[in-house]
Amino acid sequence: MGRRRALILQKRQVLVFFVFLGLSQASAESLRYSVAEETEIGSFVANLAKDLGLGVAELSSREARVVSDDNKKHLLLNLLTGDMLLNERLDREELCGSTQPCVLPFQVVLENPLQFYRAELHVRDINDHSPTFLDKEITIKISESTTIGATFLIENAQDLDIGSNSLQDYSISPSSYFYVKIHDSGDGKIYPELVLDKALDHEEESELRLTLTALDGGSPPRSGTTLIVIKVLDINDNAPEFAQSFYEVQVPEDMPIGSSITAISAKDLDMGIYGKISYSFLHASEDIRKTFEINPTSGEVNLRSLMDFEVIQSYSVNIQATDGGGLSAKCTLSVKVLDINDNAPEVIMSSVTKAIPENASETLVALFSVRDQDSGDNGRILCSIQDDLPFILKPSFKNFFTLLSEKALDRERRAEYNITITASDMGTPRLTTQHTIRVQVSDINDNAPAFTQTSYTMFIYENNSPALHIGTISATDKDSGSNAHITYSLLPAQDPELALASLISINADNGQLFALRALDYEVLQAFEFQVGATDRGSPALSSQTLVRVVVLDDNDNAPFVLYPMQNASAPCTELLPRVAEPGYLVTKVVAVDRDSGQNAWLSFQLLKATEPGLFSVWAHNGEVRTTRLLSERDVPKHRLVLLVKDNGDPPRSASVTLHVLVVDGFSQPYLPLPEVARDPAQEEDVLTLYLVIALASVSSLFLLSVLLFVGVRLCRRARAASLGGCSVPEGHFPGHLVDVTGTGTLSQNYQYEVCFTGGTGTNEFKFLRPVMPSLQLHDPDSNMLEKENFRNSLGFNIQ
Repeated sequence: MGRRRALILQKRQVLVFFVFLGLSQASAESLRYSVAEETEIGSFVANLAKDLGLGVAELSSREARVVSDDNKKHLLLNLLTGDMLLNERLDREELCGSTQPCVLPFQVVLENPLQFYRAELHVRDINDHSPTFLDKEITIKISESTTIGATFLIENAQDLDIGSNSLQDYSISPSSYFYVKIHDSGDGKIYPELVLDKALDHEEESELRLTLTALDGGSPPRSGTTLIVIKVLDINDNAPEFAQSFYEVQVPEDMPIGSSITAISAKDLDMGIYGKISYSFLHASEDIRKTFEINPTSGEVNLRSLMDFEVIQSYSVNIQATDGGGLSAKCTLSVKVLDINDNAPEVIMSSVTKAIPENASETLVALFSVRDQDSGDNGRILCSIQDDLPFILKPSFKNFFTLLSEKALDRERRAEYNITITASDMGTPRLTTQHTIRVQVSDINDNAPAFTQTSYTMFIYENNSPALHIGTISATDKDSGSNAHITYSLLPAQDPELALASLISINADNGQLFALRALDYEVLQAFEFQVGATDRGSPALSSQTLVRVVVLDDNDNAPFVLYPMQNASAPCTELLPRVAEPGYLVTKVVAVDRDSGQNAWLSFQLLKATEPGLFSVWAHNGEVRTTRLLSERDVPKHRLVLLVKDNGDPPRSASVTLHVLVVDGFSQPYLPLPEVARDPAQEEDVLTLYLVIALASVSSLFLLSVLLFVGVRLCRRARAASLGGCSVPEGHFPGHLVDVTGTGTLSQNYQYEVCFTGGTGTNEFKFLRPVMPSLQLHDPDSNMLEKENFRNSLGFNIQ
């Protein structure tokens, strides 16, 4: 059945590859090759490179392929040698049936650039089939009254070979009653006819057996035989007659099995057994016997199997009516198969490009062909793709289409396309086939790295450990592969004095920033630099961003006391009038801290004092003030230990020692500096010794002091009377008012008037009394009197 269908299919095959639509690159003439059927697989057919005038290397570089019209790989092209070889055994009878010559059209497709060559392969027939009779035994009923020369049709033999290898002759075993006559039907087929050569006699011989042999013309010839049984009947003088000699019906190909196609009827004027008619197929092929069946009594023709218009479009059935006496008549039934739209279009891909670069336009994506086994409008095909895709579909030549990219693509916008090719026929109802092609868009380096932030600010505490990770710079690249592999680097600093390479390093792979050494907030509070991100594309693209590193302060500096200076060799002594009121400002401790923020917020605290209840210190400004009036019992020398502490975590501190000398008035003579401050514990150790010495010498010291004081006052008064004031050196030497402003942490301004006298044994001077407008004694008269005494005795002008 498969060979018969292929036979009919080849009769209607149209070589679509021979029609071109404007492809100037296609070959003008077809390449023709010939091969005998049943040739071994891998047999050499031709050297295609030589026939096309191409080199073997060019054939390979242009990706040559052999594309058959039936989408079967009959041939194989060896790109290394250019030889075209058989890829399968070819059976001419299966491929072409009775059609001759047997031609298999194919195309040689070259890409880069696209070019087509038409070609055809002729399959030569070999004598590989013997003639066969469908019936191994043929029974013929002949009346004994049949005249000499009467002919009787016999079922012909079938031979699938063609030409000289096909059926050529019939012969019959020797018989004195019959011989075989060859009848040519005019369509290339021959039919045997049995000719009566001698009158039959039923009584003499009622049955004859003859062997019919069919011979082909092959070398060596092949043959097939069948047995003819001739039954000699009594006289039957009326043969059956059909109402018409030709019947024609049209049957749709989807008619169900068992349906009645038509009914054939014949009449016989004889009576009895000679008038009883039986119907049968005459010279019916295997396809007819598989497709149809006839009721031998009623003559009704029924469908035995489904018909396929795409395989066979029409059947010509010979029907014979035979009566009981052996006389027969024949008619012809023509069955036209009507096509219905039962075959969806086929999409046959010849070439598919899986990936195209994103910057390429008018690039070949796919080459394919379409076909529909139906006919008419049922076989007309329309092809389309989605409207929203940047691709176009162009007809190449008959039934061939090329799918091209319409414009340059953008992989970052869309990296993959699923293109659905829709092929629809024009039948009713329409049948549609869809074929989806997945096309990848390959990346090119068209996007520079982009940082996730326009700028970065990172914080690090000072005194950090080396190689400390302080932050990460991140950039992304819309490209893929090596085009998206980002490398980070530090760009040269804009500030030439900034040794960036010794401060920061960056991991080139992940953008992590590390501090190379410990930073000092007091030296460097912040610095800026540029970081570059470069991909590995060709050419490489890059971008840059600004990074600011802020060094945070750590409490690594203790407070530093500016005033009073802590000098062990020359301790600072403050003077305190015994008449000072509570809240009197003795001095102010001035301290600074190199840290910042709360690490530099200073607070002051009184740790130790000779008289704990006499002095207090303000916690926020370091001012040391008296808390009460001084009494006669208070010692003249006081030692204060103050603690200056910052607000860091943990806090740092420094201590300062103050010496305060209580004086009765600023008119006292030069007072010796107190001793260097000692620890109270040490003073207690030598206290006994000091008391003994003090008791022994207190009387003499007191007397000497009184005499010295009186003498000095008398001397100064005498000099003041003679000079008219303070004695000054020769030349202009004006007095000065020293303005100690609050440039440090002092909260008030103080002025002192200083007068230097010549001829004294010392060149030192003392700030005896600050000018304090707010400092008033309880008795205004006594206050004025004391001021006047001071002015007259010491020569100081107190304002």
